[in-house]
Amino acid sequence: MKLLITRPLPDPVMQAARARFEVTARASTLPLDASELRVALTDYDVVLPTLGDLFKAEAFAEVPTPRAKLLANFGVGFNHIDTKAAAALGIAVTNTPGAVTDATADVAMTLLLMTARRAGEGERMLRAGQWQGWHPTQMLGAPVSGKCVGIIGMGRIGRAIAQRCHYGFGMRVIYHNRSATDAGVPAQQVSMLEVLQADFVVIAVPGGPATRHLINAEALAQMAPHGILINIARGDVVDETTLATALKTGQIAGAGLDVYENEPQITPALLGLENVTLLPHLGTAVLETRTAMGMMAVANLIAYLDGQPLPNQV
Repeated sequence: MKLLITRPLPDPVMQAARARFEVTARASTLPLDASELRVALTDYDVVLPTLGDLFKAEAFAEVPTPRAKLLANFGVGFNHIDTKAAAALGIAVTNTPGAVTDATADVAMTLLLMTARRAGEGERMLRAGQWQGWHPTQMLGAPVSGKCVGIIGMGRIGRAIAQRCHYGFGMRVIYHNRSATDAGVPAQQVSMLEVLQADFVVIAVPGGPATRHLINAEALAQMAPHGILINIARGDVVDETTLATALKTGQIAGAGLDVYENEPQITPALLGLENVTLLPHLGTAVLETRTAMGMMAVANLIAYLDGQPLPNQV
């Protein structure tokens, strides 16, 4: 069975894939272009794609009788794949939940701490040779310990963030979710309005049409002036242009972003602001995590090869 792996993956993942499939592995780290999407669907039995490989309705429309029958996505998020259009052509889609939880929660805390304590701004000042020494009122930031964190989306990653905030920093945890859930720590389910008024607002919802621009001008207006927004979910959950305005005018105190609406392009207005921490999508950037993700994707592929139920079908 012919398998296309669309980006370089850790060696153990490649070895596991080659043990069971005839593998073609792209050397490029860039997403598939339109012609490569067509080839993926017509020349391969199964495909292991990832973020940025836009298997949208338009791509499927160009290949009405695809050879490929499974897209084993590398990543928990799959909003770059039109699952309805895929299903209409008999193509199954799987993802890699669970493997990403701890690494992504760690980056959420990295952003929270960096933004609250102005760490990125401080490092830029120091590297530019502008630091003239310590003084009592220099770069005063916001405290984290004992403050309130509001988490939007209490799935695996939301719960992991809640536990870090509660046990690590003694924070009060509130959350907004479609249903009540056990966060593993004392936590209160509240309205969207109340969660937005927390000291720190962390977004941990899935991507897709239902959450696109969930954080818009109206939502930002409900945040406290000292509030800090953290996004480790999907870039288009936040209206970046509106966020940049809110940061520039002081409507909110700060933001920390690991994901962006049009990656790798960043809204230019954000780049010139000191009160936003910008990371290059580092959420799962840990070798152990990326290997675990890859092995989970390969497990989905092998289940299909062996005629078994897909472990992580979406």
